[in-house]
Amino acid sequence: MAADGGTRAVVAALLANTGIALTKFVAFALTGVSSMLAEAIHSVADAGNQGLLLLGGRQSRKEATETHPFGYGRERYIYSFIVAIVLFSVGGLFALYEAYHKYHEIHEAHGHPADSILTSRWWWVPLVVLGIAIVLETLSFRTAIIETNKIKGDASFVQFIRRAKQPELPVILLEDLAALLGLVFALVAVALSLITENLYFDVAGTALIGLLLVTVAVTLAIETKSLLLGESATPAAQRRIAAALESTREFERIIHLKTLHLGPEELLVAAKVGVTRGVSTEQLAAAIDTAEAAVREAEPLAQVIYLEPDIYREGHVPAERPEPPEPAGH
Repeated sequence: MAADGGTRAVVAALLANTGIALTKFVAFALTGVSSMLAEAIHSVADAGNQGLLLLGGRQSRKEATETHPFGYGRERYIYSFIVAIVLFSVGGLFALYEAYHKYHEIHEAHGHPADSILTSRWWWVPLVVLGIAIVLETLSFRTAIIETNKIKGDASFVQFIRRAKQPELPVILLEDLAALLGLVFALVAVALSLITENLYFDVAGTALIGLLLVTVAVTLAIETKSLLLGESATPAAQRRIAAALESTREFERIIHLKTLHLGPEELLVAAKVGVTRGVSTEQLAAAIDTAEAAVREAEPLAQVIYLEPDIYREGHVPAERPEPPEPAGH
């Protein structure tokens, strides 16, 4: 459900941003408003990012090979990291450069360039385009929120973004939020430029859009980096796995338990378990099969399971299995 919901949110955002980008380019061509150009490039970057997320989802479903025996689940994390780079460079840095360039252009013209929005008969176009874009982005953002609410449980949106193993929804949530705020910045900047006949408001709006995109891109990069490095299962999932192992009669205790996400919907489980003395080889093999089935029933994401039987010796390892740590986010 999480994967399907993420795909729906990505497709909704892709369609919205493609249409919005075209209208913004038209508005910029008619008026020369720099914040419109920054917003147009922002929408192009967002649309490209959604295409990357869809490609990453498709690539992650490839079958495992000898070279990649655990499959390609982390492709989704890699493409999400690329999204952060694109948003930073194409979106954020370009907007900051455009603000710098526009500032010098206005300064050299003593505040009144010949081809500015103040002298254009199309001065109303950016206001209409930005209003329509806000409506479309709101619909896209609403879709992302609806799909997120289906899977985030009691977590807040901030907690969901920090802890989610599926990268698509957090990326779309942050992108759509940045897009809405950027549109508001652009709308206020254009309106103030028209009301006061001061084009420096347009420069300020463009700079704010650039800073916003850089901030979101850095946040996405930090969150995705942790997923790329490899995160353990959630504490709740670890407790379910431990309970399933401990329910196996032939196992005295869990000596240690380690988990690793091979992808958003695939979990590797490795555990050393203390076996009751006197268990035969046949009984041990059957116990391992039973434990693996119990783990998969308790935690369906546990697709790859390795169990190492051992004899527990007091003082050789910690006497008690430590509780899973509280989630600290990515």
